[in-house]
Formats: sequence, C-alpha cells, structure tokens
Amino acid sequence: MSVAGGGADLVVVNGRVLTMDDDNPAAEAIAVKDGAIIAIGSRASIEGLKGPATKIVDAQGGSVLPGFIEAHMHLFGGAAELDNLHLAGVHGFDALCDAILDFAAKRPDARLLIGAGVDYAILPEPVTRHDLDRIIPDRPFAMSASDHHTMWANTKALEEAGLLHGREVGQGNEIVMGADGLAAGELREGEAFGPLLDHYGANRTRLGLEGAEPDPYPSAKELAADRDLMHRGQQWCAKHGITSIQNMDGNLYQLELLAGLEKEGRLLCRTKIPFHFKNFMKLDMLEKASRMAATYNSEWLTSGMVKVFYDGVLDSWTAVMVDDYADRPGWRGEPLFSPQHFAEVAVEADRRGLQIAVHSIGDGAVRAVLDGYQAAAKKNGRRDSRHRVEHIEVITAPDVPRFAELGVLASMQPAHPPGALNFPMEPTISRIGRDKWPLSYAWRTLKNAGARVVFASDWPVSPIDPILSIQAAVMRKPWAEGMPDQSFSLREAIEGYTVEGAYAEFNEHRKGRLKTGYLADIVVLSADIESTAPEALHTVHPVTTICGGRITYQA
Repeated sequence: MSVAGGGADLVVVNGRVLTMDDDNPAAEAIAVKDGAIIAIGSRASIEGLKGPATKIVDAQGGSVLPGFIEAHMHLFGGAAELDNLHLAGVHGFDALCDAILDFAAKRPDARLLIGAGVDYAILPEPVTRHDLDRIIPDRPFAMSASDHHTMWANTKALEEAGLLHGREVGQGNEIVMGADGLAAGELREGEAFGPLLDHYGANRTRLGLEGAEPDPYPSAKELAADRDLMHRGQQWCAKHGITSIQNMDGNLYQLELLAGLEKEGRLLCRTKIPFHFKNFMKLDMLEKASRMAATYNSEWLTSGMVKVFYDGVLDSWTAVMVDDYADRPGWRGEPLFSPQHFAEVAVEADRRGLQIAVHSIGDGAVRAVLDGYQAAAKKNGRRDSRHRVEHIEVITAPDVPRFAELGVLASMQPAHPPGALNFPMEPTISRIGRDKWPLSYAWRTLKNAGARVVFASDWPVSPIDPILSIQAAVMRKPWAEGMPDQSFSLREAIEGYTVEGAYAEFNEHRKGRLKTGYLADIVVLSADIESTAPEALHTVHPVTTICGGRITYQA
C-alpha cells in the first residue's frame, strides 16, 4: 500500500494495539492521514507508509487503544473546581481543620472559600454550621459533597447569602433547619445552595446546570476567561486519554465557548453539549434544544441531547425510591418531576428526534424514567432513540429487562459504588438497606439482561481517569457473602469507555474502535494494560493522546 501526498501524517509503532474490532483484534502499528486511520497492521507494513514529514509515535511496547469516550461528565464545573480545596479522603475534625486553615491562609483575598469532594461521613456526626464556625468563623466558607448534591456552609456564609433564616426552595430541594429555627448549615440540592454561590459570584461553576443563558451576557474579559477555563478542562481530559466528551449539563453559551476554542485551534476533544431541561420550564423550551442540535452538528462539536434531573442522591435521602429508605421509615424521596410531567417532557423531546439522558439514582426514579420512555415510544412510535438513564444506583428486578426491551442505555460509573476508589461504604449502604444490595450498581445484572452499559466518571464527582474507573469495574467486590458479582472483565470495562461510548452518541461507525477509515482518536498507554495485574492498573497512564490525527497530549 502507498499513500499519496508524502506519506502518512502520523504513525504509531511498536505498540500492542488493542483495536476493539473483533475482525482484527490486535496489531503492532497504525497509520493516520487527514484525521483518519488509513492502515492497521504490522510494524513493517506501517513503516512503509512513512514519508519525510510523518510524525512517529513510539509506543515502546505499551497498549494502544481507541481514545477514551467520557460519556458523563461536567466540563465547565470540573475545570472550575481544579483550584478548590480538595477534601476527598479527609476525615475527622482535626484533619478538616488543618486543611481549611491551610487553604484559607493561601487565599487571603477570596470572597468565598470553597471545598469539594467531601464525604458525608467526614465527621462522626452530620456536619453543621457550628462545626465549620469552630474552624473558620470570620470568613465565608462552604464545602460540597463529592456527589455535588449537598453543600455545608458556616454561619458567616449563610448570613451574608441570606440563607440563615431559611427560604422557599423548589420540590426536591431543602435548606435543613436546626432546632433553633435557623439554618443548620446543610443545603440539599441546587436551589438550596445556588443562592449562596450566586451571592459570592461563584455560580459560574454551575454554568449550564440551570439550563438558562448567562444574564447579563458575559463581558469580553469574562468570555475569554470562560473560554480559557473550558480549554483547561479539555487539557485535563486529554491528559487522561480522553478524545470525546458527552457533557451532562449545558446551554447555548457552552457551545459558543467551545466553538470559539475550535476557531482558535484549541478544541482538544470532540464534545457533545446537551440542553438542560428544568422542572419549571415549559415544553416549548425544547425548541431551543432543537435549534442547538441543528446549529451544532460537526465531527467536533454536537448537541441533540436533553439532560434532565429526576431525583437527587442516596446519601442526602433525595434519591427517589420505590420503598421507604432503610434508615428513614416513611420517606422515599421527593422527585423533581411528577411521573406525568416527565412523561410529557419525554414524549415531546422524543417527537423532536432528540436523545434524552436522565439522572436517576433511586429505583423509583429509574422506574418513572423508563415509564416516560415507554410512553414516548407508544405515542411517537418506536425509533432508534438510544435514550439513557444515568447512574441507576438502585433498580428493581422487574425493571432490569426493560432496558433491553426499550433500547435504553444504562450509563453507569464504576467509581461510584461504596467501597470503590474514594467512595466510603457509609452512609450509602445503610440508606439502601441490605434487601436492595443485590440490585445496587448492578452493571453485570443489566448487561447480562441485554442492556448496553456505558461507563463514565461523572467528573468532578469522581476522578476523571478512565483507567481508575476500569480498575474499579474489574476489581468490584460484593458487599457481603452471597451477593451477586457485578464486576466486568478488562475487555468489557474498556468497551464501556470506547465501543459503548461511541454507540451512545450514534457514532459506532466512526469511532470507539481502531479500524481503517475510522477517526484517528487514539491513546497510547505507559504499559501493556492486558498484562498488568488488576490491582496495579492504576499505575498505567496515558503517554500520548491523539484526536483527529493531532497529538493533544504527550507526557
């Protein structure tokens, strides 16, 4: 084979190429031209395609995989949090005190000090404003749970933000009040802590989560800063071998920021941005989602998805359950949508040909969302919609086969189960209750029932590194003897980040595998991942990331 025009643009040689293509599962080298793969084969055959200007990437025996597809993340918020106080793994009052005071000393001019990644069990008892006042009474401080559904704030922050005496919030949100009639310090869900972030001008971390556009429109300086922040987030993705992003919050402004990066030649990952539909919006707001889909539909920047939150999270009792919480009798969580309201949204979005992705943690939420998708199919006719349910941390047995029956994707996060990576066992497993453990985070059960299971990190909820998530999927252990094994094989876990991610965005014919004619989205790893022991997978890391034939990261 010869290549016109001076040979291949780039070749990857001396690698253990894991193509994820059953017809040609392994190779030694890859040749790329004009952003696409033109050949895969032996080193000798690929080196024959080199020209005088060909870039050569020596994999040095490391694995070469399709670029990772991050199917559920929050790009702007994750990038904005890179400079926050990171409290994952911090436990106990003394450790929390040391971390906060050290962080505060280095930021004397910050209007609001913000911590992130907090375990719900960071202190032996639930955190209150009084605990935080003992540490830092004179400066506004707030910290968010690792799941980003709860914040805790000290008295000064609550008072200055006008929350100390409580305020009205929407269903599914709560400002927890103390016995003294004042806010206790715990703010559950965005309508509770959003006003605090707004007051201090820290709400840009939630850009896109509200569905609306910035008002007033950002100044030229703010626009440039936001674009730089998006670029920083994409750099973080590229460093971890990610070549495609399916963002899970969005608005038109985010698309405009990314389009600006593309124009400047700084867009490093193919990115899909949804329209975030909120429960107070009217159905005709979905016209905006349709316009976004029509305007942005290139190989690098797309829309066409509607993101919805149906419930909250288990640890704050805001996930919606079919039965009472095991540790809170009489309470099943409060949905952000009624089942009828969500079904109306699903029918209209589906009628417009839009894909729908819904945050559904509890088994009650999962059921209601599946019911909505079923209503859409009945009303509009069955189509290849590939609607998604995000997280599925608890499910009931009757709902398991419905994923395959309805063609609904199960979008799940290997780092989220209690006991995986930085997620503690408590209070989650006590919230769920032992009877529901067998169908909690049930990736294997869903896959065995025919569901397409897509993996992602939900960054910044958990670390963005796909290899850490792959390790978590491979090393998953039952919580108790006799419980089902929900772990994945290494190949299945990699498929969750490649093949299934491509399928989730209707691009299985262009990426997710290394095949001739496919997009040249490639990651080169530091070692042979197939020969690495499961417990050592975290030591493997990307050394080169290639997106569209362009090197976007090199160690």
